[in-house]
Amino acid sequence: MSSRPNVVSFDPPQQVGDPRDPQRAVVRADRPIGAILLEEGKLTAHEVDRVLELAKKSGIRFGEAAVRLGLVTEGDVRFALSKQYDFPHLMPARPNDKSAPSTELVSAFAPFHPRSEEIRALRTQLLIRWYKRDAGHNALVVASPQAGEGRSYVAANLAVAFSQLGARTLLVDADMRKPRQHKIFNLPMGQGLSTLLSGRADQTATFPIPGLNRLSVLPAGPLPPNAQELLSRLTFTTLVKDMQSLYDVVIIDTPPAQRYADAQAVAYRAGSALVVARKDHTTVNSTSRVVHDLAGTGARVVGTVINSY
Repeated sequence: MSSRPNVVSFDPPQQVGDPRDPQRAVVRADRPIGAILLEEGKLTAHEVDRVLELAKKSGIRFGEAAVRLGLVTEGDVRFALSKQYDFPHLMPARPNDKSAPSTELVSAFAPFHPRSEEIRALRTQLLIRWYKRDAGHNALVVASPQAGEGRSYVAANLAVAFSQLGARTLLVDADMRKPRQHKIFNLPMGQGLSTLLSGRADQTATFPIPGLNRLSVLPAGPLPPNAQELLSRLTFTTLVKDMQSLYDVVIIDTPPAQRYADAQAVAYRAGSALVVARKDHTTVNSTSRVVHDLAGTGARVVGTVINSY
């Protein structure tokens, strides 16, 4: 059997390069908000005319006029603005909609929330201190000492934030012990990382996320009995290299680093790691030990994030 995994089934990105490059994002600020709201079914053509009339008469913006008339909410206007400026985010799910992602994706559902600003601040620091795609510095392991420290939350929202920047982003759930990304993004578990690594994937195992058109997620897949062995094979090394070449940014979620050696195996192949600690929960000693263990693989630990929740 060939050691090369089925990662070749990944859809190649339409646009690659440095996400810091301002030429990457296509700003569509010339597209009227009214046209966007009409397209999204938030306004009818007659209502657009009413809004335009009030806006002209009162000397106010279209969105303000639409809200004043009670035809849309401020959230609808923000959503339209995000589309106008190529800044994708998700609208709150309708009641009883079981197909929607979790609201843990604060960067997607509430991009103007203070927590989203914190995620963007972290993204900025990573762009300055870590990201250099041409040098192969575009795969980042997110690790933490124990469960319940916000590791999967940080990984998911960081992936959303990079995709909002215009980077073709892949979020990989390498926690084949107790994975969470499929729950956060509401994805099936039938295929994923485990089926790719075991050679049982016969089709693309990644899932593009509707509404976040530059983000794809590779869930953990069915839980294998030999997670660490799968992550230690040459197949995974090849997989990581392929992902790095096909995507601008690769974010990799991992199991608790003090309970399993999986995070070390993944960090060794990815080359860089970010450690998450939870305020008033994670001890300094356990954090230092994880940093030491990850650095011992040759990976560069780019920083530690204190998660407060």
